[in-house]
Amino acid sequence: MVLKARIQSKLPRVGTTIFTRMSRLAEENQAINLAQGFPEFDCSPDLQKLVDKYIRQGKNQYAPMAGVMGLREAISQKVYASGSREYHPESEITVTSGATEALYVAISTVVNRGDEVIVFEPAYDSYVPAIELNGGVPVFVTLDPQYESIDWEDVRSKISPQTRAIIINTPHNPTGKVWELSDLQQLSEIAEEHDLWVISDEVYEHIVFDDRPHISAASIPSLAERTFLCGSFGKTFHTTGWKLGYCLAPAELTVEFRKIHQFLVFSVVTPFQFAVAEYLAEPTHYLALSAFYERKRDLFLDAIKDIGFIMKPSEGSFFQNVSYEKLSDEKDQVLAERLTVEARVASIPVSSFYNEITDYKTLRFCFAKHDETLLRAAEALHKAMW
Repeated sequence: MVLKARIQSKLPRVGTTIFTRMSRLAEENQAINLAQGFPEFDCSPDLQKLVDKYIRQGKNQYAPMAGVMGLREAISQKVYASGSREYHPESEITVTSGATEALYVAISTVVNRGDEVIVFEPAYDSYVPAIELNGGVPVFVTLDPQYESIDWEDVRSKISPQTRAIIINTPHNPTGKVWELSDLQQLSEIAEEHDLWVISDEVYEHIVFDDRPHISAASIPSLAERTFLCGSFGKTFHTTGWKLGYCLAPAELTVEFRKIHQFLVFSVVTPFQFAVAEYLAEPTHYLALSAFYERKRDLFLDAIKDIGFIMKPSEGSFFQNVSYEKLSDEKDQVLAERLTVEARVASIPVSSFYNEITDYKTLRFCFAKHDETLLRAAEALHKAMW
């Protein structure tokens, strides 16, 4: 039987993600995987015991569509304690299948065919496909991989009558940049002036360094009223495989958000929600995370300091960008693949985070690894680059 029908791709430019490709290459070469952003270590035994407790208690059927109320209440308390807007657990908080689902649903909620969405690049790779699947058009504000500052006049110049939303990410993946209050104030002025929605990706909110504060979009009242705040417990509790995230938004936005969420996943794994709700009762479980990762950042930077990379220490997240422009003329994709095969250390070429492939001669390394792993990787990189 010959099929006459052919699928017309809705994402013709999209293939297998760079994260999957580099992780596969790392596995094939038994390389140290500093490419994909997941912790090498396990989550807390106490959190594991809580999951087991709730499984044994029979919390194994569908959770409420919006999430277990105890978890929504815990999220509300956590966010309010951080200095952000107070979100009502019943009408303004939705538990999602990771932050990626939250981001996709938020984009779907406000973007219609022909709408333009401002995207700061380098950008996490789920933003643009979500915009395009909803018929929207991404409009890029391009920053260098060291992400020194945002040219807000450039942002204003990209806004047109078709602009409907802006996506932001702080702390930022892949550059590690943490937005300052002045940035969010500028964003608030622009969003209010042009009546734009804001989708704020804050999954690394508890991983900030050198005594910097994480300033949420929800901490500015005029911004919070038009913002979908997307978060995740995967990065915070070393549980990326649980795919447990959330979206906070004013009630009128949440109503529309949930209309879409209910037909994507309906609800999220139940015993994990009960476990995380109880685990959140002790704030040190997440407030100690910045110091934990800052030490790993410093260990990694010290271990690679003599290689010759140009490095600006990451301000947040668990990623470190390094420029190798003084060491090699290779394109970043070529060097990343060579290092994976020859040095057996995998990284991500930062050009992959841009719409137009531009070679900034920069690689991204994930330092959410055991100390000995980071030291072995640094030794291998030193031998390979010299």
